[in-house]
Amino acid sequence: MEFKPVSDDVASWEEVKLIYNSALKEIGTKLEILNDEFQHIHQYNPIEHIKTRIKKPESIVKKLKKNGYESTIENMVRYVNDIAGIRVICSFTSDIYRIAEMIINQNDIKVLSVKDYIISPKPSGYKSYHLIVTVPIFLSDRIVDAKVEIQIRTVAMDFWASLEHKIHYKFEGNAPEHIKNELVECANMVSELDAKMLSLNEEVQAFAEKSQKEENE
Repeated sequence: MEFKPVSDDVASWEEVKLIYNSALKEIGTKLEILNDEFQHIHQYNPIEHIKTRIKKPESIVKKLKKNGYESTIENMVRYVNDIAGIRVICSFTSDIYRIAEMIINQNDIKVLSVKDYIISPKPSGYKSYHLIVTVPIFLSDRIVDAKVEIQIRTVAMDFWASLEHKIHYKFEGNAPEHIKNELVECANMVSELDAKMLSLNEEVQAFAEKSQKEENE
């Protein structure tokens, strides 16, 4: 059966929302299943919680205008990759790459782009792991490929990003230089905290594995 991009099959914003909400459900279900499987095999859940959202029409129009495109449904789905967004929050930085690998290995998910802002943070200090993927949506009369942006980050990274987002809009993107510098310093503190928590978790796991091994001997 032929797969088509969303833009070939939609004619209204309501159709866009239907398809992208369906895409979020598909990705969300996959993540829940993978999390349950990980718990079954490793007795550990890498995912703390999941947030989803559909980008507001005014935000999409603003993004199109910024990039020099007309505000049409076709341009929305063709040029705006984050209409459907899902944020995956985990405990440790190592979980981020585990989750990303599990998503990438799904046979029906196609990865369009990867941006690792953990290895290469933004100048603001922002850290997260971003994937743009497509997932097939099975409708009654056709199958369409819908794009979803997946952001994977730790609890600490998410806390920082939430605060930075509020400050960005408070100052309309022109925050005073000393506040920007403070945010970068806070981002460095978050990175240190994540590293320490990961190290502590690895030590606890090693201790538990050693104790289990001694019990079985």
